[in-house]
Amino acid sequence: MVQTIKIQKYPAYKHSGVEWLGEIPKHWESLSNKFIFNLKKNLVGKRSSEYVLLSLTLNGVIKRDMENPRGKFPAEFDTYQEVKKGDFIFCLFDVEETPRTVGLSEFNGMITGAYTVMQPNEKFDRGFLYYFYLNLDMDKRMKPLYTGLRNTISKDNFFSFKTFVPPLLEQTAIAEFLDRKTALIDQAVGIKEKQIELLKERRQILIHRAVTRGINPNVKLKESGVEWIGEIPDHWEVKRLKHLVNIQGGFAFDSSHFQDEGIQIIKIANTYMNELCLDRQPTFVDPKFLISHKEWVVSIGDILMSLTGTLGKKDYGFAILIEINDRFLLNQRVAKITTKKGIEPDYILQILQSEMYLNQLYMLPAGTKQANLSNDNVINIKVAFPPNNKERDIILSRINIIRTKISTAISLKEQEIEKLKEYKASLINEVVTGKINVC
Repeated sequence: MVQTIKIQKYPAYKHSGVEWLGEIPKHWESLSNKFIFNLKKNLVGKRSSEYVLLSLTLNGVIKRDMENPRGKFPAEFDTYQEVKKGDFIFCLFDVEETPRTVGLSEFNGMITGAYTVMQPNEKFDRGFLYYFYLNLDMDKRMKPLYTGLRNTISKDNFFSFKTFVPPLLEQTAIAEFLDRKTALIDQAVGIKEKQIELLKERRQILIHRAVTRGINPNVKLKESGVEWIGEIPDHWEVKRLKHLVNIQGGFAFDSSHFQDEGIQIIKIANTYMNELCLDRQPTFVDPKFLISHKEWVVSIGDILMSLTGTLGKKDYGFAILIEINDRFLLNQRVAKITTKKGIEPDYILQILQSEMYLNQLYMLPAGTKQANLSNDNVINIKVAFPPNNKERDIILSRINIIRTKISTAISLKEQEIEKLKEYKASLINEVVTGKINVC
């Protein structure tokens, strides 16, 4: 449990001269950053292989995984700069849009030359300075320093900016206090995040059982004849998906036809994580394509599946059901799946998203980097299928109940996490601005 802090004030205060900050303890100093930080710019040059690659993230400065790389990497790292343990890393451009612009490195390594690396004067506690600038970053309080279209903070503006600091021993006490308290908060957040993962696993298990065994725990079972399906209800059938659905591949639209508005093309990015994400890389073409490309029109009731992703990441095979009464066009590497007469799209969607089906899907792609599925890959996988549509309706109803209950529980956990994060931010702010005396 995270305990509430008993509020203690300092004996005397003075006005800081900064509107958002208000009063600070009377004995705190206001110092320009030129007296606190020293700029570093040591390029690694041809020695990049000797360094660990670092990144500045919302979770602080982390080591990049070069064995399983994600994101883009340059051909060479010659212009990257050296980072020592205890150095500060600042992102002083695109400050308003960048989620985290300050980090205190716990590692020796290298980072892109676009960032600014600084070493604090030994007369100041690194932990206190980090919490002070983390607090500024959370509310983007260095906005008055921005210049240009990219919201850049120049080195001169940064060095003239004033940091409000207590004596060194007090800085250390504040940093140690916040280390303890934020660790407890982070631990509580971690527990709740683990609970959310367990809820998601529970949801997957229950849905998987529903689409492979039904909802009657006493039903008579038989061997399916397929090793990875196992036993199924005695009256169920094993079918290849192609006997239940039809599939249509997407069209390779020419980028010269793209425009700012019109009919949106559904791309792989728009099917991300089994959700229709229309705001991810939106691309449009003239409405006339609805007539000339009827075969690739997407309408309500269609199921779409992504056919391309990265091996090892399982970021392909996402399936979504179109439930809005808008029309779209289908891009290449996305498949449109339509159910045959008497087959419910909702039920097929549950199969496509089930662990049983996905495990087989993930075994299909060949290659070292890119997973490329074919239409035949998708529809030739065998599935367990109840032939009675009333039973399928009952199973769907049970799945919807499971989803609703678990989604509600997850939402409550997410709200608790958000409150903990708000409390953490508030605590840091109150302590590093001297509103609370923790020494």
